[in-house]
Amino acid sequence: MKKNSAPQSAFFNPRVLIGLILCLAGITLAFFAFSKVSAQPGNPQMPIQAQYRGVLQVVKFDISPPLRSIKPLPWKDCTLRENEERGPIPVAPVGPVVPDPVVQRLLGSIGIPGPIVSFDGNSNLCGCTPPDPNGAVGPNHVVTMSNLHFQIFNKTGTSLFGPAANNTLWAGFGGGCQTQNAGDPVVIYDQLADRWLLTQFTSAAPYLECVALSQTNDPTGSYYRWSIATGGGNNFPDYPKAGMWPDAYYFSTREFAGGSTFVGVGAYALNRAQALVGNPNPTVISFLAPPNPLYIVGDGLLPSDLDGMTPPPAGSPNFFVGSQDNNGGYGAPQDALNIWKFHADFDMPQNSTFMLTNTLPTQPFNSILALCGGSRNCIPQPNTANRIDHLGYRQRPLFRLAYRNFGDHESLVTNQSVSAGTGPNGEVSGIRWWEVRSPNSSPVIYQEGTYAPGLTDGIHRWMGSIAMNSHADMALGFSASNGTNPSVFPSVFYTARHAGDPPGQMTLGEGSIKDGTGSQTGSNRWGDYTAMVVDPSDDTTFWYINEYVPTTGSIGWRLRIGAFRLGPAAQSAFSRKVHGGAGTFDVPLPLTGNVGVECRSGPTFQMIVNFASTVTVESVAVTSGTGSVDSFSGSGTSQITINLSGVTNVQRITVTLHNVNDGTSTGDVPVAMGVLVGDVNGNAVVNASDVSLTKAQVGVPVGGSNFREDVNANGVINSVDVAQVKATVGTALPP
Repeated sequence: MKKNSAPQSAFFNPRVLIGLILCLAGITLAFFAFSKVSAQPGNPQMPIQAQYRGVLQVVKFDISPPLRSIKPLPWKDCTLRENEERGPIPVAPVGPVVPDPVVQRLLGSIGIPGPIVSFDGNSNLCGCTPPDPNGAVGPNHVVTMSNLHFQIFNKTGTSLFGPAANNTLWAGFGGGCQTQNAGDPVVIYDQLADRWLLTQFTSAAPYLECVALSQTNDPTGSYYRWSIATGGGNNFPDYPKAGMWPDAYYFSTREFAGGSTFVGVGAYALNRAQALVGNPNPTVISFLAPPNPLYIVGDGLLPSDLDGMTPPPAGSPNFFVGSQDNNGGYGAPQDALNIWKFHADFDMPQNSTFMLTNTLPTQPFNSILALCGGSRNCIPQPNTANRIDHLGYRQRPLFRLAYRNFGDHESLVTNQSVSAGTGPNGEVSGIRWWEVRSPNSSPVIYQEGTYAPGLTDGIHRWMGSIAMNSHADMALGFSASNGTNPSVFPSVFYTARHAGDPPGQMTLGEGSIKDGTGSQTGSNRWGDYTAMVVDPSDDTTFWYINEYVPTTGSIGWRLRIGAFRLGPAAQSAFSRKVHGGAGTFDVPLPLTGNVGVECRSGPTFQMIVNFASTVTVESVAVTSGTGSVDSFSGSGTSQITINLSGVTNVQRITVTLHNVNDGTSTGDVPVAMGVLVGDVNGNAVVNASDVSLTKAQVGVPVGGSNFREDVNANGVINSVDVAQVKATVGTALPP
């Protein structure tokens, strides 16, 4: 069976009898410590430091002509690349299989909104597999990349450039970045700078990572272009992945010396400030994490990629995450996530560190789909004996490692394809997903689940990508397929959950970006990765980029791009009270981050929720906390007014607007409010500071700067307010 490692202690005493007693006591303590570790999987460990490889010299730099003026290059030949068959694929799990304790067997019961847009990307113009579909979204554009082409669209799906061979980005650049078109591309959007970063590798020595960064927010404009030698040009940089962080663009690679011998995972930090101004030789700090033991790096690590406009706390390292499974073939002692931290010191690069700092035991999972039989012949499709790749056996999470800072907590989310157990037709694939919180200070797996309705309906779900929006709603996109009972051509599906839903559950059912219409008969390869990203325009809309097969044939894949909202997004919310003759004053209720605290006395309150456009609302209810909705008004306008009664003190209350429709999507909109009478400074605790603040305003006319001190909201600040605050000293908002 799978177990978490218990802490070990060593005791020494020259007196044998006392030593024996202490040993027995230590065993007893270790038993209880084991239980605690199992329940709170945040195990620190002795840090494992990667090899510092110094500051890399950029091989070449230039500035491209505007992309729109460059003739798209064709590319019909597929470059055979990737040393992915590093060792045999396990025929079956190498360790005992424990039933998945966090598996979700059924579709979520709440309906999920359909896509607001869905369109095709490029087809297989290179005659190659897999396509590695991924993309990024900005305020006005969608940029997709694949093997071996990229394309730029507006948000309605109109093509603005391409499809063009990826090395069109390096036309006229010279060297391998121009002459090779080897693939494994990645595109990310830097929302802090409103720029686009596009990359791919070369597959012949000298080995390079080719990086293009847009000069402006226009992806059809000019690019700063660099070629960076990996491992001194001697290491093939397989499976490169990228993430944006305030201090650097971070990259990970699987490195093969001479193109054949696996030497570990490369980690690179490209100085972001220098790159954004087109420095010809930006500082690039490099590390190599050797595979000693192999399970600490697995088949790759993902760098964290910042979502939203709130940066991580100052000085935060970038996080690289990998996975280990004791059913895999790399000798892992447990099922866990490996947390690496990359601290880049661009002033003194030699002080930089890249180290494994935490191993977080997960709930048991099995990454080895025995259905594959030790090959890539895994997921069944209709009307063909050919099966497509599962890739769970690769000991790594799938792109992206999405990071978001909510103010009161930080989250990382990622996923991996797994075996979920036995469904109606036999073994079925599912997707294990994780949310890690407090990644720097005290990392913990806050929630995890295995999404596998195939245990009930027989459909395989795999090849996922996951992200969170500004409301802490989470969306998971994936491929879905099955041969018979039922027959499902490879399709592009998604599911989701709202913040506050039961942990580990995708509660919102399942939507389709594209129902498949054909099977792939000429190759097993599928993926190897996809991309779920969040639209920076509203920080709530999700976009997903994957592949499907329009017509049954050899390798006729095509990219598919779609967007969906989990419901209309509120723009702002307030708690409103009339303060006698002094006027009406609002307490802001932030929709993300720290909850807004209503410090004025109840039990009646009026909540105002504003939307960007006209909405209709079916009903409103208190969904957590104590209180009730007496009435609401404003359906058919952009402002909803909700009258609450029976609201008790010292609580967090959530009011949910149900079936809100803005003309393009329908969904629920939750608004949270803290209620803590007397908390005039809004810090979630009533103490002497609140008393002093209220005393200082006695006799002062009530206005916008001091209305919180008018605790009873009668339009006058006097001794009654002071007494009311004093009476609540020592109360605090529950977590």
